[in-house]
Amino acid sequence: MDTKMGMIVLIAICFLVLIIGFLRRKAELILNFIVRTILGVLAIYTINIVFARFGIHVAAGMNPVNILAVGSLGTGGLALIYGILFYNML
Repeated sequence: MDTKMGMIVLIAICFLVLIIGFLRRKAELILNFIVRTILGVLAIYTINIVFARFGIHVAAGMNPVNILAVGSLGTGGLALIYGILFYNML
């Protein structure tokens, strides 16, 4: 292997290591978003059932906007959704 080919292989390995490190951080963010989304949807479903049993007529819908809010903001998004619903109820 000549020097030029060795340098190209070394640069390719460095880029591969950088790409793997970048994707690992992105994978953590994506996994965190997916977990928050699933738990948020379950929380919305559970809260809607509990409110219905107590006779409180407030129910958050399972639409893409609510799912995106809960997935990106977590419990703050959940509180935001129900806060807006209760505010509209006044």
